[in-house]
Amino acid sequence: MHRRFAEALAERKARGQYRELRAVSPVRPGFMRRDGREFCDLSSNDYLGLAHHPALIERSSAWAQAMGTGGRASRLVVGTLDAHSEIESKIAAFKGTEAALLFASGWQANAAIFPALLALAPDAAIFADRLVHASIHHGIAAAGHRQIRFRHNDLDHLEKLLGERGSGDDEARFIVTESVFSMDGDRCDLARLTQIARAHDAFLVVDEAHATGVLGKHGAGLSAELPDKPDLVMGTFSKAMGSFGAYVAGSQTLCDYLINACSGFIYSTALPPPVLGAIDAALDLVPQMDAERQHLASLAARLRAGLHDLGHDTGASDTQIVPLLVGGEVKAMALSRALEDRGFLCTAIRPPTVPPGSSRLRLALSSVHSEADVDALLQSLADAR
Repeated sequence: MHRRFAEALAERKARGQYRELRAVSPVRPGFMRRDGREFCDLSSNDYLGLAHHPALIERSSAWAQAMGTGGRASRLVVGTLDAHSEIESKIAAFKGTEAALLFASGWQANAAIFPALLALAPDAAIFADRLVHASIHHGIAAAGHRQIRFRHNDLDHLEKLLGERGSGDDEARFIVTESVFSMDGDRCDLARLTQIARAHDAFLVVDEAHATGVLGKHGAGLSAELPDKPDLVMGTFSKAMGSFGAYVAGSQTLCDYLINACSGFIYSTALPPPVLGAIDAALDLVPQMDAERQHLASLAARLRAGLHDLGHDTGASDTQIVPLLVGGEVKAMALSRALEDRGFLCTAIRPPTVPPGSSRLRLALSSVHSEADVDALLQSLADAR
């Protein structure tokens, strides 16, 4: 096996797809230190700078002092604290749903909920946007199901596929998408998608990981604005919310079912008190951060305009995630290194994370960045070119 490991790694290096861990040290919000140098960090998902916020740090520390550092056990044994239940009620109010349920991470939630849902619908037809997150693909595959993939954000194509498959009265239908796509920074038309789901009696699952905290009224995500909400909304606390963990929001019946049937919830240790404290503080802060969200949107628009002036393609991005599309893996790595030489951390994203031929620098802005930071990046890109 060790020979095969080495051969596989050599092949990845030849394709420009080799990955390695490179440690950084946080300096201040929006900036990192690596190898003794300070960099402007444009690769993190800390969209509101909350990972360093004093309120999150203080409450995390206070809850550790009061309740300890460990989760102790799974939620169904003795792991459920009053704090878990109170935060779940807080999330449900934030999202405008009946109930919510905490999970250890976004990957774990997506990987675990689909086997639980599809256990009740072994013959279900599953329609998924072809660019949904790898954890969703994994969860559906783990359930033993194949997807019917519709073209990215092409709801006309979805309607056509729904008309061709999954129209029987006894056949369950699921539609799966993200509200903001993590690699492209574009949005799904959730209002129309919800209408389509209702017209075809489909169970709608929406991943709001990159919208939670940033978009929608009070940062509650795009689904929270809809009067008729998706059936299941997943989101995370590890991005704009500044800490760790994930949630599922929906009906009380849905959450009760997941407590009883979702192995990733049943057999996982509960989120520990320090993490809960940070989540709780973020849920208090985020609804009040409209000015930060407006600044973030303005920075993203400035960056896209500057990239277009330089002749770069940013796809359909209209959020804080701005892809600088390059094409080939080697070229993307070279541009990433050139920007690192100039003081910017802009990680190259390559297949299989993105489709072949669409390697890119995924530029992820934060509200703690300034217009001067964006302008300096654009100048560095011009110099690197």
